[in-house]
Amino acid sequence: MSNGRQAQPLETDRPNPFDPPAGLRKRAPLSRVAYPDGHVGWVATGYAVTRAILADPRFSTRRELLHQPVGRERAHQRPTPAEPGIFPHMDPPEHTRYRRLLSRHFGSRRVAELTPAIRRYTEQALDAMQAGGPPADLVASFAVPVPALVICELLGVPARDRHLIQAATAVMNDLDSTPGQTAEAVMSITETVRGLLKRLRAGSGPPDDGLLAHAVATGDLSDDELTNLGMVLLATGHLPTSSMLALGAFALLTDPARRARLPADPELAGPAVEELLRYLSILQFDVRRTALADVEIGGQVIAAGETVVLALPVANRDPERFPDPDTLDLARSATGHLAFGHGIHQCLGQHLARAELRIALTALFERFPDLRLAVPAAEVPTRDRMAVYGVDRLPVAWGAAPADRSSEG
Repeated sequence: MSNGRQAQPLETDRPNPFDPPAGLRKRAPLSRVAYPDGHVGWVATGYAVTRAILADPRFSTRRELLHQPVGRERAHQRPTPAEPGIFPHMDPPEHTRYRRLLSRHFGSRRVAELTPAIRRYTEQALDAMQAGGPPADLVASFAVPVPALVICELLGVPARDRHLIQAATAVMNDLDSTPGQTAEAVMSITETVRGLLKRLRAGSGPPDDGLLAHAVATGDLSDDELTNLGMVLLATGHLPTSSMLALGAFALLTDPARRARLPADPELAGPAVEELLRYLSILQFDVRRTALADVEIGGQVIAAGETVVLALPVANRDPERFPDPDTLDLARSATGHLAFGHGIHQCLGQHLARAELRIALTALFERFPDLRLAVPAAEVPTRDRMAVYGVDRLPVAWGAAPADRSSEG
Protein backbone atom coordinates (compact mmCIF):
# COMPACT_ATOMS: atom_id res chain seq x y z
CA MET A 1 0.00 0.00 0.00
CA SER A 2 1.31 3.45 -0.91
CA ASN A 3 1.90 5.87 1.94
CA GLY A 4 0.93 9.47 2.44
CA ARG A 5 4.27 10.86 1.24
CA GLN A 6 3.54 9.45 -2.22
CA ALA A 7 0.08 11.00 -2.43
CA GLN A 8 -0.43 13.71 -5.02
CA PRO A 9 -3.30 16.21 -5.42
CA LEU A 10 -6.22 15.25 -7.60
CA GLU A 11 -5.67 15.93 -11.29
CA THR A 12 -8.33 18.12 -12.91
CA ASP A 13 -6.93 19.16 -16.32
CA ARG A 14 -8.88 17.97 -19.37
CA PRO A 15 -6.99 18.26 -22.69
CA ASN A 16 -10.21 17.18 -24.41
CA PRO A 17 -13.52 18.64 -23.15
CA PHE A 18 -15.28 15.28 -23.52
CA ASP A 19 -12.64 13.11 -21.83
CA PRO A 20 -11.98 12.71 -18.07
CA PRO A 21 -8.92 14.43 -16.56
CA ALA A 22 -5.90 12.87 -18.23
CA GLY A 23 -3.91 12.47 -15.03
CA LEU A 24 -6.69 10.51 -13.34
CA ARG A 25 -6.77 8.04 -16.21
CA LYS A 26 -3.13 7.15 -15.59
CA ARG A 27 -3.80 6.15 -11.99
CA ALA A 28 -4.32 2.68 -10.60
CA PRO A 29 -7.96 1.66 -9.94
CA LEU A 30 -7.50 2.77 -6.30
CA SER A 31 -4.72 5.15 -5.31
CA ARG A 32 -3.71 7.66 -2.67
CA VAL A 33 -4.56 11.33 -3.13
CA ALA A 34 -3.62 14.44 -1.14
CA TYR A 35 -6.64 16.55 -0.22
CA PRO A 36 -6.35 20.37 0.05
CA ASP A 37 -6.95 20.32 3.82
CA GLY A 38 -3.98 18.01 4.45
CA HIS A 39 -6.02 14.82 4.60
CA VAL A 40 -4.49 11.88 2.76
CA GLY A 41 -7.28 9.84 1.28
CA TRP A 42 -8.03 7.94 -1.88
CA VAL A 43 -9.39 8.21 -5.39
CA ALA A 44 -11.16 5.30 -7.10
CA THR A 45 -10.95 5.20 -10.89
CA GLY A 46 -11.63 1.54 -11.70
CA TYR A 47 -15.19 0.49 -12.45
CA ALA A 48 -15.24 -2.60 -10.21
CA VAL A 49 -13.67 -0.84 -7.22
CA THR A 50 -15.92 2.21 -7.59
CA ARG A 51 -19.08 0.14 -7.82
CA ALA A 52 -18.06 -1.96 -4.80
CA ILE A 53 -17.49 1.14 -2.65
CA LEU A 54 -20.82 2.64 -3.68
CA ALA A 55 -22.59 -0.54 -2.60
CA ASP A 56 -20.72 -1.01 0.69
CA PRO A 57 -22.57 0.17 3.85
CA ARG A 58 -19.24 0.57 5.63
CA PHE A 59 -18.77 3.81 3.68
CA SER A 60 -20.61 6.96 4.76
CA THR A 61 -21.93 10.04 2.96
CA ARG A 62 -22.29 12.07 6.16
CA ARG A 63 -21.13 15.59 5.40
CA GLU A 64 -19.15 16.05 8.60
CA LEU A 65 -17.01 13.02 7.77
CA LEU A 66 -16.14 13.97 4.19
CA HIS A 67 -13.07 15.81 2.94
CA GLN A 68 -13.21 17.98 -0.19
CA PRO A 69 -10.71 16.79 -2.83
CA VAL A 70 -10.65 20.01 -4.88
CA GLY A 71 -10.77 23.62 -3.76
CA ARG A 72 -9.40 25.85 -1.06
CA GLU A 73 -8.06 24.40 2.12
CA ARG A 74 -10.72 24.21 4.84
CA ALA A 75 -8.80 22.47 7.59
CA HIS A 76 -10.15 24.90 10.19
CA GLN A 77 -13.70 24.89 8.83
CA ARG A 78 -14.77 21.28 9.04
CA PRO A 79 -18.25 20.64 7.62
CA THR A 80 -21.11 20.39 10.07
CA PRO A 81 -23.69 17.59 10.07
CA ALA A 82 -26.38 17.96 7.43
CA GLU A 83 -29.42 19.98 8.45
CA PRO A 84 -32.80 18.22 8.61
CA GLY A 85 -33.93 17.46 5.06
CA ILE A 86 -30.46 17.42 3.45
CA PHE A 87 -30.79 13.68 2.92
CA PRO A 88 -27.97 13.13 0.35
CA HIS A 89 -25.49 13.70 3.18
CA MET A 90 -27.14 11.28 5.60
CA ASP A 91 -26.77 7.56 6.21
CA PRO A 92 -29.53 5.12 7.11
CA PRO A 93 -31.87 5.21 8.91
CA GLU A 94 -32.29 8.99 8.41
CA HIS A 95 -31.53 8.76 4.71
CA THR A 96 -33.95 5.85 4.32
CA ARG A 97 -36.81 7.82 5.90
CA TYR A 98 -36.51 10.75 3.50
CA ARG A 99 -35.90 8.56 0.48
CA ARG A 100 -39.00 6.48 1.20
CA LEU A 101 -41.12 9.63 1.40
CA LEU A 102 -39.77 10.90 -1.93
CA SER A 103 -39.52 7.75 -4.03
CA ARG A 104 -43.09 7.74 -5.35
CA HIS A 105 -42.62 11.25 -6.74
CA PHE A 106 -39.64 10.21 -8.86
CA GLY A 107 -40.77 6.77 -10.04
CA SER A 108 -41.49 5.79 -13.63
CA ARG A 109 -45.25 6.37 -13.21
CA ARG A 110 -44.78 9.95 -12.04
CA VAL A 111 -42.24 10.62 -14.80
CA ALA A 112 -44.77 9.37 -17.35
CA GLU A 113 -47.31 11.84 -15.94
CA LEU A 114 -44.74 14.64 -16.29
CA THR A 115 -43.84 13.77 -19.90
CA PRO A 116 -46.37 16.21 -21.44
CA ALA A 117 -44.94 19.00 -19.28
CA ILE A 118 -41.40 18.12 -20.33
CA ARG A 119 -42.45 18.31 -23.98
CA ARG A 120 -44.29 21.58 -23.40
CA TYR A 121 -41.37 23.31 -21.68
CA THR A 122 -38.98 21.98 -24.32
CA GLU A 123 -41.11 23.39 -27.14
CA GLN A 124 -41.51 26.71 -25.33
CA ALA A 125 -37.74 27.06 -24.99
CA LEU A 126 -37.20 26.14 -28.64
CA ASP A 127 -39.91 28.60 -29.73
CA ALA A 128 -38.24 31.42 -27.81
CA MET A 129 -34.83 30.47 -29.15
CA GLN A 130 -36.12 30.41 -32.72
CA ALA A 131 -37.91 33.74 -32.29
CA GLY A 132 -34.75 35.35 -30.96
CA GLY A 133 -32.77 34.17 -33.94
CA PRO A 134 -29.14 33.09 -34.12
CA PRO A 135 -26.72 33.17 -32.47
CA ALA A 136 -27.99 31.88 -29.13
CA ASP A 137 -26.46 30.54 -25.95
CA LEU A 138 -27.84 27.03 -25.67
CA VAL A 139 -27.09 26.94 -21.94
CA ALA A 140 -29.12 30.02 -21.02
CA SER A 141 -31.87 29.60 -23.60
CA PHE A 142 -32.43 25.84 -23.44
CA ALA A 143 -30.33 23.70 -21.07
CA VAL A 144 -31.12 25.75 -17.95
CA PRO A 145 -34.83 26.64 -18.32
CA VAL A 146 -36.18 23.22 -19.32
CA PRO A 147 -34.97 21.25 -16.24
CA ALA A 148 -35.66 24.22 -13.97
CA LEU A 149 -39.31 24.41 -15.04
CA VAL A 150 -39.76 20.64 -14.91
CA ILE A 151 -38.52 20.35 -11.32
CA CYS A 152 -40.81 23.26 -10.39
CA GLU A 153 -43.70 21.31 -11.91
CA LEU A 154 -42.80 18.21 -9.92
CA LEU A 155 -42.48 20.10 -6.66
CA GLY A 156 -45.72 21.97 -7.29
CA VAL A 157 -44.18 25.46 -7.41
CA PRO A 158 -46.95 27.67 -8.85
CA ALA A 159 -46.45 29.33 -12.21
CA ARG A 160 -46.22 32.80 -10.66
CA ASP A 161 -43.08 31.78 -8.72
CA ARG A 162 -41.30 29.80 -11.42
CA HIS A 163 -39.63 32.78 -13.04
CA LEU A 164 -38.01 33.54 -9.65
CA ILE A 165 -36.72 29.98 -9.37
CA GLN A 166 -35.52 30.02 -12.97
CA ALA A 167 -33.73 33.35 -12.52
CA ALA A 168 -32.12 32.27 -9.25
CA THR A 169 -30.92 28.93 -10.61
CA ALA A 170 -29.47 30.73 -13.64
CA VAL A 171 -27.43 32.91 -11.28
CA MET A 172 -26.29 29.86 -9.30
CA ASN A 173 -25.32 28.21 -12.59
CA ASP A 174 -23.30 31.20 -13.82
CA LEU A 175 -19.56 31.09 -13.11
CA ASP A 176 -19.41 34.88 -13.41
CA SER A 177 -21.79 35.34 -10.47
CA THR A 178 -20.18 36.88 -7.39
CA PRO A 179 -20.46 35.14 -3.99
CA GLY A 180 -22.94 37.81 -2.99
CA GLN A 181 -25.10 37.19 -6.05
CA THR A 182 -25.02 33.45 -5.43
CA ALA A 183 -26.00 33.89 -1.78
CA GLU A 184 -28.84 36.19 -2.83
CA ALA A 185 -30.03 33.58 -5.34
CA VAL A 186 -30.02 30.85 -2.67
CA MET A 187 -31.99 33.11 -0.35
CA SER A 188 -34.47 33.86 -3.14
CA ILE A 189 -35.17 30.15 -3.62
CA THR A 190 -35.37 29.58 0.14
CA GLU A 191 -37.89 32.39 0.60
CA THR A 192 -39.92 31.16 -2.37
CA VAL A 193 -40.13 27.67 -0.87
CA ARG A 194 -40.99 29.04 2.55
CA GLY A 195 -43.73 31.23 1.09
CA LEU A 196 -45.20 28.27 -0.77
CA LEU A 197 -45.16 26.14 2.37
CA LYS A 198 -46.93 28.90 4.29
CA ARG A 199 -49.67 29.09 1.67
CA LEU A 200 -50.01 25.31 1.59
CA ARG A 201 -50.41 25.11 5.38
CA ALA A 202 -53.00 27.89 5.21
CA GLY A 203 -54.92 25.97 2.56
CA SER A 204 -54.31 28.58 -0.15
CA GLY A 205 -51.55 26.82 -2.07
CA PRO A 206 -51.72 25.36 -5.58
CA PRO A 207 -54.50 22.79 -6.09
CA ASP A 208 -52.29 20.21 -7.80
CA ASP A 209 -50.61 17.18 -6.26
CA GLY A 210 -47.04 18.48 -6.30
CA LEU A 211 -44.46 16.92 -4.04
CA LEU A 212 -44.45 19.74 -1.50
CA ALA A 213 -48.25 19.81 -1.26
CA HIS A 214 -48.28 16.06 -0.66
CA ALA A 215 -45.53 16.33 1.97
CA VAL A 216 -47.42 19.06 3.81
CA ALA A 217 -50.62 17.00 3.73
CA THR A 218 -48.92 13.96 5.25
CA GLY A 219 -47.62 16.00 8.18
CA ASP A 220 -44.47 13.87 8.39
CA LEU A 221 -41.97 16.71 7.94
CA SER A 222 -41.41 20.07 9.62
CA ASP A 223 -41.16 23.34 7.70
CA ASP A 224 -37.38 23.37 8.18
CA GLU A 225 -37.16 19.87 6.74
CA LEU A 226 -39.40 20.77 3.82
CA THR A 227 -37.51 23.99 3.08
CA ASN A 228 -34.17 22.20 3.00
CA LEU A 229 -35.68 19.36 1.01
CA GLY A 230 -37.03 21.83 -1.54
CA MET A 231 -33.62 23.45 -1.87
CA VAL A 232 -31.91 20.08 -2.37
CA LEU A 233 -34.40 18.94 -4.98
CA LEU A 234 -34.30 22.22 -6.89
CA ALA A 235 -30.50 22.06 -7.03
CA THR A 236 -29.97 18.35 -7.67
CA GLY A 237 -33.01 18.15 -9.94
CA HIS A 238 -31.81 20.98 -12.12
CA LEU A 239 -28.05 21.63 -12.25
CA PRO A 240 -26.83 18.11 -13.19
CA THR A 241 -29.53 17.71 -15.84
CA SER A 242 -28.90 21.14 -17.36
CA SER A 243 -25.14 20.46 -17.38
CA MET A 244 -25.64 17.08 -19.03
CA LEU A 245 -28.07 18.51 -21.57
CA ALA A 246 -25.62 21.22 -22.64
CA LEU A 247 -22.57 18.95 -22.67
CA GLY A 248 -24.45 16.25 -24.58
CA ALA A 249 -25.52 18.78 -27.20
CA PHE A 250 -21.93 20.04 -27.40
CA ALA A 251 -20.62 16.53 -28.06
CA LEU A 252 -23.23 15.89 -30.74
CA LEU A 253 -22.59 19.26 -32.39
CA THR A 254 -18.97 18.29 -33.01
CA ASP A 255 -20.08 15.18 -34.93
CA PRO A 256 -22.71 15.91 -37.61
CA ALA A 257 -23.15 12.22 -38.52
CA ARG A 258 -24.05 11.18 -34.97
CA ARG A 259 -26.21 14.27 -34.52
CA ALA A 260 -28.27 13.44 -37.60
CA ARG A 261 -29.03 9.92 -36.35
CA LEU A 262 -30.81 11.04 -33.19
CA PRO A 263 -34.01 12.59 -34.65
CA ALA A 264 -33.95 10.20 -37.62
CA ASP A 265 -34.23 7.05 -35.46
CA PRO A 266 -36.70 7.37 -32.53
CA GLU A 267 -35.64 4.00 -31.12
CA LEU A 268 -32.07 5.24 -30.81
CA ALA A 269 -32.94 7.99 -28.29
CA GLY A 270 -32.92 5.72 -25.23
CA PRO A 271 -29.57 3.97 -25.91
CA ALA A 272 -28.08 7.28 -27.06
CA VAL A 273 -28.90 8.97 -23.77
CA GLU A 274 -27.38 6.08 -21.80
CA GLU A 275 -24.22 6.25 -23.88
CA LEU A 276 -23.97 10.02 -23.48
CA LEU A 277 -24.35 9.60 -19.72
CA ARG A 278 -21.54 7.02 -19.69
CA TYR A 279 -19.26 8.90 -22.04
CA LEU A 280 -19.73 12.35 -20.47
CA SER A 281 -20.32 11.50 -16.79
CA ILE A 282 -20.49 14.95 -15.20
CA LEU A 283 -20.28 14.19 -11.45
CA GLN A 284 -16.53 14.39 -11.30
CA PHE A 285 -15.41 15.35 -7.77
CA ASP A 286 -18.42 15.42 -5.48
CA VAL A 287 -19.24 11.71 -5.15
CA ARG A 288 -17.33 10.86 -1.98
CA ARG A 289 -17.43 8.30 0.79
CA THR A 290 -15.63 8.02 4.13
CA ALA A 291 -14.84 4.64 5.64
CA LEU A 292 -16.56 3.93 8.95
CA ALA A 293 -14.22 0.98 9.58
CA ASP A 294 -11.09 -0.43 7.99
CA VAL A 295 -12.14 -1.83 4.62
CA GLU A 296 -10.01 -4.01 2.36
CA ILE A 297 -10.95 -3.46 -1.24
CA GLY A 298 -9.10 -3.73 -4.52
CA GLY A 299 -6.03 -5.05 -2.77
CA GLN A 300 -5.79 -1.96 -0.54
CA VAL A 301 -6.92 -1.13 2.98
CA ILE A 302 -8.94 2.05 3.34
CA ALA A 303 -8.67 2.95 7.00
CA ALA A 304 -11.55 4.19 9.12
CA GLY A 305 -11.90 7.94 8.69
CA GLU A 306 -10.29 8.09 5.26
CA THR A 307 -12.25 9.69 2.43
CA VAL A 308 -12.32 8.27 -1.07
CA VAL A 309 -13.46 10.32 -4.05
CA LEU A 310 -15.14 8.23 -6.72
CA ALA A 311 -14.07 9.40 -10.17
CA LEU A 312 -17.19 8.33 -12.05
CA PRO A 313 -16.07 9.76 -15.42
CA VAL A 314 -12.96 7.56 -15.32
CA ALA A 315 -14.77 4.49 -14.01
CA ASN A 316 -17.22 4.76 -16.88
CA ARG A 317 -14.29 4.66 -19.32
CA ASP A 318 -12.83 1.47 -17.81
CA PRO A 319 -11.98 -0.81 -20.77
CA GLU A 320 -12.52 -3.88 -18.59
CA ARG A 321 -16.20 -2.93 -18.35
CA PHE A 322 -16.85 -1.05 -21.60
CA PRO A 323 -14.94 -2.12 -24.74
CA ASP A 324 -13.47 0.75 -26.76
CA PRO A 325 -14.59 3.15 -23.99
CA ASP A 326 -13.32 6.34 -25.64
CA THR A 327 -15.65 5.93 -28.60
CA LEU A 328 -19.06 7.61 -28.37
CA ASP A 329 -21.23 4.83 -29.80
CA LEU A 330 -24.88 5.88 -29.63
CA ALA A 331 -26.04 2.33 -30.37
CA ARG A 332 -23.92 0.79 -27.59
CA SER A 333 -25.58 -0.96 -24.67
CA ALA A 334 -24.23 1.20 -21.85
CA THR A 335 -26.31 -0.58 -19.21
CA GLY A 336 -24.56 -0.61 -15.87
CA HIS A 337 -22.83 2.75 -16.16
CA LEU A 338 -22.30 4.65 -12.93
CA ALA A 339 -23.32 8.15 -14.06
CA PHE A 340 -26.17 8.09 -11.51
CA GLY A 341 -24.10 6.30 -8.88
CA HIS A 342 -25.02 2.92 -7.43
CA GLY A 343 -26.45 1.48 -4.22
CA ILE A 344 -28.77 3.17 -1.76
CA HIS A 345 -27.62 6.66 -2.78
CA GLN A 346 -28.17 6.12 -6.49
CA CYS A 347 -29.69 9.28 -7.96
CA LEU A 348 -33.33 9.59 -6.95
CA GLY A 349 -34.18 11.56 -10.10
CA GLN A 350 -32.54 9.30 -12.65
CA HIS A 351 -35.81 8.39 -14.42
CA LEU A 352 -36.75 12.06 -14.70
CA ALA A 353 -33.29 13.04 -15.97
CA ARG A 354 -33.38 10.32 -18.62
CA ALA A 355 -36.78 11.49 -19.85
CA GLU A 356 -35.70 15.13 -20.00
CA LEU A 357 -32.52 14.32 -21.90
CA ARG A 358 -34.27 12.01 -24.33
CA ILE A 359 -37.08 14.43 -25.11
CA ALA A 360 -35.04 17.64 -25.12
CA LEU A 361 -32.11 16.45 -27.24
CA THR A 362 -34.36 14.80 -29.83
CA ALA A 363 -36.57 17.89 -30.09
CA LEU A 364 -33.56 20.20 -30.33
CA PHE A 365 -32.17 18.50 -33.41
CA GLU A 366 -35.61 17.99 -34.95
CA ARG A 367 -36.28 21.71 -34.71
CA PHE A 368 -32.78 22.76 -35.80
CA PRO A 369 -31.35 20.03 -38.05
CA ASP A 370 -28.61 22.44 -39.18
CA LEU A 371 -27.68 23.56 -35.65
CA ARG A 372 -23.96 24.20 -35.31
CA LEU A 373 -21.43 25.73 -32.96
CA ALA A 374 -21.09 29.48 -33.43
CA VAL A 375 -17.49 29.42 -32.16
CA PRO A 376 -14.68 26.88 -32.51
CA ALA A 377 -15.06 24.01 -30.04
CA ALA A 378 -11.80 25.02 -28.31
CA GLU A 379 -13.40 28.36 -27.34
CA VAL A 380 -16.33 26.80 -25.47
CA PRO A 381 -15.60 27.43 -21.74
CA THR A 382 -15.72 24.31 -19.55
CA ARG A 383 -16.08 23.88 -15.79
CA ASP A 384 -12.96 21.84 -15.12
CA ARG A 385 -12.76 22.34 -11.36
CA MET A 386 -16.42 22.27 -10.47
CA ALA A 387 -18.07 19.30 -8.78
CA VAL A 388 -20.55 19.10 -11.66
CA TYR A 389 -18.69 19.28 -14.96
CA GLY A 390 -20.15 21.02 -17.98
CA VAL A 391 -19.93 24.13 -20.11
CA ASP A 392 -20.57 27.67 -18.99
CA ARG A 393 -21.83 28.86 -22.38
CA LEU A 394 -22.55 27.12 -25.66
CA PRO A 395 -22.92 29.61 -28.55
CA VAL A 396 -24.88 28.06 -31.43
CA ALA A 397 -26.25 29.16 -34.77
CA TRP A 398 -28.48 27.81 -37.49
CA GLY A 399 -29.57 28.78 -40.98
CA ALA A 400 -27.13 30.08 -43.58
CA ALA A 401 -23.53 29.82 -42.37
CA PRO A 402 -21.00 32.62 -43.00
CA ALA A 403 -18.91 31.74 -46.02
CA ASP A 404 -15.61 32.50 -44.34
CA ARG A 405 -15.96 30.57 -41.08
CA SER A 406 -16.37 26.93 -40.23
CA SER A 407 -18.47 26.33 -37.11
CA GLU A 408 -17.82 22.65 -36.59
CA GLY A 409 -15.28 22.01 -33.81
